[in-house]
Amino acid sequence: MHGQSLARFIVGVVGNVISLLLFLSPGPTFLRIWKNKSTEEFHPYPYLASMMNCMFWVFYGLPVVHPDSILVISINSTGLLLESIYLTLFLCFTTKKNRMIIAFFLLGEIALFAVVAVFTLFCFHSHASRSMFVGIICVVCGIIMYGSPLSVIGQVIRSKNPEFMPFWVCLAGFLNGIVWFIYAFLKSVDPYIATGNGIGAAFGLFQLSVYVYYSVKAKRSDSVQVKEGEILT
Repeated sequence: MHGQSLARFIVGVVGNVISLLLFLSPGPTFLRIWKNKSTEEFHPYPYLASMMNCMFWVFYGLPVVHPDSILVISINSTGLLLESIYLTLFLCFTTKKNRMIIAFFLLGEIALFAVVAVFTLFCFHSHASRSMFVGIICVVCGIIMYGSPLSVIGQVIRSKNPEFMPFWVCLAGFLNGIVWFIYAFLKSVDPYIATGNGIGAAFGLFQLSVYVYYSVKAKRSDSVQVKEGEILT
């Protein structure tokens, strides 16, 4: 294995590990949901977006679309399994409205995937053209996945409380974007992996900044309240 190929393989393995941590990062959230028997104010959108993203990246990595992408297939297959578990738990403990949202989106994602798969295999006849078509869709799905935690940022700003914006999901998303962005430039440039994950890293950095800002602000507020209480007593 040549030096650049080895470097790409090593970075890809590191990317798999970090991506696994990204997919496992909702664990504390779902442990809380399991204990409380309620999804509270948590949103299902990040898990629906991750499900769609994993489906299309698995398809992208298949030999009929983009050969030599076993590391892309392996981690996204794992992600697909974990997101299925998360959505099943979400369905068990969420409201009727959220159940309908999840069912609607899942049916839409499966229908979209089927249409894209058939169109790709029957309308494009080279790896380059198939990679380009599916790759563009993967970039869009990746941006949606990385951006999905933004759905709760409005709530964080209004309440000035980052409680329902999971820190580990944001951190893992940021690190995942950085590593796969680097991977895309080793050996041969993969513009689709680079674009989606570069934007993802930017989203992750923004989310972390919001989380840190409101966490610090909340701690200062608590500290002031404690001091005022001590003065009054």
